[in-house]
Amino acid sequence: MPRLLLRNACIAICMSMFAAPAAAVEAIDPWPGLVQDIFDNKPIGDGGDLIALDMPARAEDAAIVPVTLRIKPDTNSGRRVVAITVVIDQNPAPMAAKFVLGADAQVSEIATRVRVNNYTNVHAVAETSDGKLHMVKTYVKASGGCSAPAIKNVEESKARLGQIRYRQFTKPADGAHGGAREAQVMIGHPNNSGLQMDQVTQLYVPAYYVDRIRLWQDDAPILSMEGGISISEDPNIRFTYVANGARTFRIEAKDTDGHVFEKTWKIDGSTM
Repeated sequence: MPRLLLRNACIAICMSMFAAPAAAVEAIDPWPGLVQDIFDNKPIGDGGDLIALDMPARAEDAAIVPVTLRIKPDTNSGRRVVAITVVIDQNPAPMAAKFVLGADAQVSEIATRVRVNNYTNVHAVAETSDGKLHMVKTYVKASGGCSAPAIKNVEESKARLGQIRYRQFTKPADGAHGGAREAQVMIGHPNNSGLQMDQVTQLYVPAYYVDRIRLWQDDAPILSMEGGISISEDPNIRFTYVANGARTFRIEAKDTDGHVFEKTWKIDGSTM
């Protein structure tokens, strides 16, 4: 073999040796392992007729990526969606949130904000009242969301810790009580991921986040959320449900340090 051809062949072999592991790494799909870890390897069917998952294809800010879940009406089978789990495949803690829907609240939409750490598939897995699982997914281009520094300074975050705001969006035709409602709850909390670095000490800020939120109208559950480090700073949930004529709206939130934040509002049919 001529010396030049031999040299070129050696270069090609060396390049393939270095390129092969990189290609193998890129080909790894974490989803099968997540199905085993999160869903105990239960069969998961297509959920396109039950739920929709909306997220931007390319996020403007990886630390606050909007995600919206829409529950589609199912009038034929009589089944209903009882829970939805959001999984961000490439995040350090992939299970972002699990929403459990109140039996009589008829929740039809849930929106929140999440951190996305790498280009990734995002799955939404709905569990129906017959115990079956159904999945939809989308792909999001974003990176660095879990390690992005907090938006607000430490002192401001401390001052706002546990402050809860509630907004009710009422249409004039709805009347004061009963009918469809759209509402939003916002909780002041740093929701530290454990991957953010203190710019002064150069040490990682310990994980500290709201891990449970529960919502009621009077004593009837509307929605609950079990969250992780992927939920953005100052957890924010906007949702649509059917009012039952209740006179109060109540929220309870708990964080990983054991703090419990509670508040109750009177429902008067106006925007609050």
